[in-house]
Amino acid sequence: MANGLETGLSEQEIKRYGEDGFLVFDGILTDEEVEELRQACEAPQITGLRSQKDYETVTVHALGITSLHPAFLKLAKHPAIVAKLRCLMGEDIQLQHSKLATKPPTKGVGAFAWHQDFAYYPHTNTNMLSVMVMLDDATPENGCMQMVRGSHKFGCLDHMKDGRFAWGCQESRYWESPDNPDDLVYVTPKTGGISIHHTLTLHGSAANASGRPRRGLVFSYRAADAYQLADTLFDDTGLIVSGGFKGVVRCEAGVLTLPYRGGGAHPYGSAWNQIGGFAAAHNADGA
Repeated sequence: MANGLETGLSEQEIKRYGEDGFLVFDGILTDEEVEELRQACEAPQITGLRSQKDYETVTVHALGITSLHPAFLKLAKHPAIVAKLRCLMGEDIQLQHSKLATKPPTKGVGAFAWHQDFAYYPHTNTNMLSVMVMLDDATPENGCMQMVRGSHKFGCLDHMKDGRFAWGCQESRYWESPDNPDDLVYVTPKTGGISIHHTLTLHGSAANASGRPRRGLVFSYRAADAYQLADTLFDDTGLIVSGGFKGVVRCEAGVLTLPYRGGGAHPYGSAWNQIGGFAAAHNADGA
């Protein structure tokens, strides 16, 4: 499954990630791997996570997919991906969550607000990133991600409105009137390609105007010494993809606003334990 690309990153690529907050690579998966994953997306345990109406009208995030199908679990540990992660994050790496992000084929729908991932699931440090694996070409027409180059250096921006988590960044100047318009970048990996972005990189996506679905698989990873402070504990949260956990938690200096969502017994989420049920069983098996 490695596709001959498990060589990590060059010094130039590592430097560019540090400057820009994201990287894009084509040709990571073979055609056969892409087809296997497309078929997995149509498995009943995956399609059952969304309604037909949702599929037609909104960007659907089917979460926790590594615990639902072996093809997604295998992809989360793909040698060509993990080799790149180690260059950016170190040896000890866990999955924070996984999801299938399907942008609907209905023209003009499926936009997703500008945001930083870290604001959704803050941890004790920001040694975290997300990998999006494309099952269709990502283009401006079908609502590919846009990113603000260098925005991972801004710190965690304001995602709160009227005392509640707003699901999107409230500091629109960064994408509406950036200091350098060239810093607003369309991220367009082809089918079988990937993008990697830092947890603080500001990104969003427009509606799909193509009339065809845009499918991507997202794996968010964290260094094993990053301890989750809020948001959801998914069944595959804490899945070890490289190295192990050494009982060390690293804290970066600063003050964080947790994403208060109100209602229920846990308005800040379920992240009191750090390991989901599927991840704990899988880690214990050493698979």
